[in-house]
Amino acid sequence: MERQLGLYRILLCFIASVVIIGGAFAQGRDPYLIRTVVLDAGHGGKDPGNLGTGRYKTTEKAVSLNVARLVGKYINENFPDVRVIYTREDDRFVELMERTQIANRAKADVFISIHCNANDSHDPNGCETYVMGLHKTEANMRVAQKENAAILMEEGHELKYDGYDPKDPESQIALSLRQNVHLGQSLRLSDLIQKQFKDRVGRPDRGVKQAGFLVISYTTMPAVLVELGFLTNVTEEDYLQSEDGQDYMASAIYRAFKEYRSEVEGGMATPTNEAKPDSTLVASRTGIGTLPKDAVRFKVQIATSTKRIDVKPKNFNGMEGVEEHQGQGLYKYTVGSEPTLDEARVIQKQCREKGFDGAFIVAFRNGERIDLQEAVNLARGR
Repeated sequence: MERQLGLYRILLCFIASVVIIGGAFAQGRDPYLIRTVVLDAGHGGKDPGNLGTGRYKTTEKAVSLNVARLVGKYINENFPDVRVIYTREDDRFVELMERTQIANRAKADVFISIHCNANDSHDPNGCETYVMGLHKTEANMRVAQKENAAILMEEGHELKYDGYDPKDPESQIALSLRQNVHLGQSLRLSDLIQKQFKDRVGRPDRGVKQAGFLVISYTTMPAVLVELGFLTNVTEEDYLQSEDGQDYMASAIYRAFKEYRSEVEGGMATPTNEAKPDSTLVASRTGIGTLPKDAVRFKVQIATSTKRIDVKPKNFNGMEGVEEHQGQGLYKYTVGSEPTLDEARVIQKQCREKGFDGAFIVAFRNGERIDLQEAVNLARGR
């Protein structure tokens, strides 16, 4: 078994070295706008989720629903142009696949699933946020298995989830190998959520982690799963079952969303779109050396990776003129260096026609990335 686990991990390391370009941007959404958010309150109805210590009859389904409603309330009050959709607004059972499909049908721009943790020991505490990926510890795998076990309450779950068995570690590993074309965006939102939990609410920070969760594995948008804390920890249960505790946690998630939205709509988002191995690539324009040094340049970002990729053409299927940029712990790769937005759009269109569906325009000045709207104004001489 250990040998098989090791082989799976080696396989994932190989797969993760090259990231698939974001096909979800071709789903009819503008990558620069966040207009629809799906809030998913974990469990519900016949599925109570994790339970507390028994002092308050605390259930995960109740805490997650209260927090989800509060997050939605804050978004509605402050961003009337953003549509908030709940996978459930009351105590009802919703299948995991249906939660995913609610978001996909709505062509949501963000999916946030809210949960509470538990442990056989009363000692563990703290909040953590997960993105889709290979769990690097047995503890991460157990958390995902426990959340995914909700499918056992669904009729015909064997067919709905491609034979997935939450009790089988190999099945769990196979699920975690699913590619996530929005990994970079999901990681960024997760980082912001954890920062708010730690710095603004003062909660113990367990960090951002990866694991195979069904509810975020089939989404076509950036998706995160938040574990608010451990209901089996006496102090944490006291906090999470209280109105103040739930309000603070919800406001932290809202503030993280607010900051994330500002980054995305300001042109400073960092989607993870790793190169398709079989894409036919288009050569970038060259010969823009006559522009002044401080002139604005528009480039087309085609890929992002957590690991450095040598910018040799063979690593980008023959693409010439690929440039590497670094930021927020990621390596970003662009083509083109255009004096106007319209010229950059021509290259962007070519990239998308050749398979880079998630290609998007970014702007630079004096070698530094700047806000896209600011760049447009500068280019127009405003």
